[in-house]
Amino acid sequence: MILDLSDDAKEYGREALRAFESAGGDQLVQQAEAKPDARESLAGPVLAGLGAWELDPRTDADGLEASAALCRSAGYWAVPYPVAERLAAPTDLDVDGLVVIGGARPSAAIGGLESRWAAVTLDGQRSNVTGKGATGPAFVAELQLAAVDEEGTADVALGLVLPCWTLLGMLDRAIELTVAHVSLRKQFGQTLSSFQGVQFQLTDAEVERSGLDILAKYALWSIATDSPDALNDALALRMSAIEAAEVVFRVCHQLHGAVGFCDETTLSWLSRYSQPLRRLPLGLSATRDELTRRVGSTGLTGLFS
Repeated sequence: MILDLSDDAKEYGREALRAFESAGGDQLVQQAEAKPDARESLAGPVLAGLGAWELDPRTDADGLEASAALCRSAGYWAVPYPVAERLAAPTDLDVDGLVVIGGARPSAAIGGLESRWAAVTLDGQRSNVTGKGATGPAFVAELQLAAVDEEGTADVALGLVLPCWTLLGMLDRAIELTVAHVSLRKQFGQTLSSFQGVQFQLTDAEVERSGLDILAKYALWSIATDSPDALNDALALRMSAIEAAEVVFRVCHQLHGAVGFCDETTLSWLSRYSQPLRRLPLGLSATRDELTRRVGSTGLTGLFS
């Protein structure tokens, strides 16, 4: 078991970071919020230039790792585009992307896009997205669905894991921004970073982020090796990702103070656009309940045990 991305995947992720920065960086999400219908024109050309839609995360292990690296880079810049969901598109349906849905009112952050979408429940029931409601905050729209006969259990694990890599990229950036903030701000004649309480809080956040990093790589390995526990591992990863996000964003907002909730700070945008990833298809409690229902008394295997 090798719990690390290949050198090629890492370099691809770095190339994606540079490409998103050149395309506008933090301005991309702000421009998209002002004009949701411009999401495709803002991010689409950059992703096409990176060869994103030529990646094959389903049957090619290298393509899976490159896809994860791309999702992480997209999360770092809060790119206003469902990169993970596009990469998870099933090959046997004539669609552009896949969203995992749950609850009585299935929703996804695909508002403002004209792409063709498929949806799948955690039990593997597939549907085509035939329409969308009004686009709400963070591009979330309620979905109108038409059932498809083909069963899609194999879609669920990939559809859960790749968005967790996007969220991981957001946590990378949130901690990076906060470290820079406390290294510059002074109180009582000292930088905030010199206070022990601040150091303890940042350590707690970094432990959560680095732990999620390892678990994300394990879940990716589980998918790549066609493990029978891949779906359970994906649900466990999602639960861990939501828990880590709660800790990291809480600490980062506390250390930024009130300014962390203002649109003038990048942390505010990251925090806002992490919400769909943390709440859809299920929030923390519902994800934990679903995982408990599936593993029963047998428990998890591997790192998640």
